[in-house]
Amino acid sequence: MSIAENIKRIKEKIAQAAIAAGRNPEDILLCAATKMNDAENVCQAIAAGVDCCGENRVQELTAKLSDNAYEGAPVHFIGHLQTNKVKQVVGKVDLIQSVDSLRLLDAIKKEASRQGICQDILLEVNAANQESKSGFTTQEIPSVIEQLSEYSSIRVLGFMTIPPICEKSGDNDKFFQEILQLSVDITAKKYDNVCVKILSMGMSGDYEDAIRCGSTMIRIGTAIFGSRDYH
Repeated sequence: MSIAENIKRIKEKIAQAAIAAGRNPEDILLCAATKMNDAENVCQAIAAGVDCCGENRVQELTAKLSDNAYEGAPVHFIGHLQTNKVKQVVGKVDLIQSVDSLRLLDAIKKEASRQGICQDILLEVNAANQESKSGFTTQEIPSVIEQLSEYSSIRVLGFMTIPPICEKSGDNDKFFQEILQLSVDITAKKYDNVCVKILSMGMSGDYEDAIRCGSTMIRIGTAIFGSRDYH
């Protein structure tokens, strides 16, 4: 199937999952995870109606920006970001989804201040406490948010999580629900530069479950572009 046909099918499933959960399908954004896809594929995905593109690698982001690959859609950075590459990302993307440490937060703050901008971010939450995954624990988030209230060059728009690979539907529901509750708790505190309106939860294997549990953005790569050739 073509990229456009895949996106059409995914949007139909998004709508079905949202309606089944009593939600408005228009409240769920489709982020195309464009890692290892060339500018032509990215342009096809945008033309087919994805809401934004998510890039995992700084080198690919830079190359595709030079090719105007993301024209017509916001671009997000969704991969692990090293502090020494912050300058190549801050101010270049609409949203950094994968902010996973205080050290990275500080580097983004300094670069955004230097540029005189306010960088929108999501805090990455390691909901399953996996040693192989980066991110803040749910217990750490309140104190991190408290510190961020003093960062005028950063605005927190919500949370992103990458739970374990699920073997069957519902396996990750408890992690998605934990992030949803975290968003409710943080919103109640009404911080000036924190507006939790994005919960980036769910990928190709579990996005329907994530939508049922409150996700407002799903990140889809394989189901749009097919399996990647890592060789």
